[in-house]
Amino acid sequence: MSRVYNFSAGPAVLPEEVLLEAASEMMDYRGTGMSVMEMSHRSKAFEGILNEAEQDLRDLMGIPDNYKVLFLQGGAHLQFAMIPMNLMKNRVADYIVTGQWAKKAYNEAAIYGKANKIATSEDETFSYIPDCSDLPVSPEADYVYICENNTIYGTKFHTLPNTKGKILVSDVSSCFLSEPVDVTKYGLIYGGVQKNIGPAGMVIAVIREDLITEDTLPGTPTYMKYKIHADANSLYNTPNAYCIYMCGKVFKWLKKMGGLEVMKERNEKKAALLYEFLDESRLFRGTVRKADRSLMNVPFVTGSKELDADFVKAATEAGLVNLKGHRSVGGMRASIYNAMPLEGVKALVEFMKKFEEEHHV
Repeated sequence: MSRVYNFSAGPAVLPEEVLLEAASEMMDYRGTGMSVMEMSHRSKAFEGILNEAEQDLRDLMGIPDNYKVLFLQGGAHLQFAMIPMNLMKNRVADYIVTGQWAKKAYNEAAIYGKANKIATSEDETFSYIPDCSDLPVSPEADYVYICENNTIYGTKFHTLPNTKGKILVSDVSSCFLSEPVDVTKYGLIYGGVQKNIGPAGMVIAVIREDLITEDTLPGTPTYMKYKIHADANSLYNTPNAYCIYMCGKVFKWLKKMGGLEVMKERNEKKAALLYEFLDESRLFRGTVRKADRSLMNVPFVTGSKELDADFVKAATEAGLVNLKGHRSVGGMRASIYNAMPLEGVKALVEFMKKFEEEHHV
């Protein structure tokens, strides 16, 4: 069977040339006589993989020297707890709730201190980003938290909130490396890699050094302290070695493609193609306020649950897979991450046109 166009929200599509290169090294990584899957994380070969991956990520994002890069396990869910455990010194934090993942992070933070919901878009099923230019930021808040791109709902912060001098913490799981970013605007920026960078099973966190201290909440497990991982260069425990290796390959691919400026142009072109069709369609419509649309995740509906199901089934049969929307939104969702080629989006739009002609009354 030939490869399909995979529109999954995560784990998601990876660049074909990266997969082929990894396949060629599966049995013997650069003359070591073994796979990276079998390799000691304390070996010279893996040390090279780890250090090169970190440097390439620093190059891509322009990460300053006073920020640490950590390759961590546990996914974003673990970060929902790890962040307040390490940063909630005053036991107060402000959360902007623009989707399910921000809501989960907010609920988790409430276990450790006072979590304030200072803005939300729950009133309209998270279909927009609230105005964050003049928020009621708590004077005693340790940080302001956002989920920058909302995978389920297809919204994106195109302007970062005014945190009034407070540290900004951002979950960028579904927009990681999709466009240039000014790391200095954040105290902590993190994301699960399974959407735009690599296989499932790891988070990359970029944290300003002054926020990495011994001063964590009482009872914080050793593993949940950023300082433990920072001091050990992400090798406190056995890391997700193969995932780091694959992410490193994707970083090389991104550099080869021209970096994050080029990726943003590519992503804008793909998204424009799909959104333009949705805006003109007689059958399909997007569910997000135009000003807040994501370049990565595009939810859409027909207005009929039966027709939505028919579309997903027919699309799957045509090799356009994982288009079913999240249960909280329904309909369809096309995730068009960095590795999704323009041809994939063109194929989707052509299929949607054909389906519309066959089903529109």
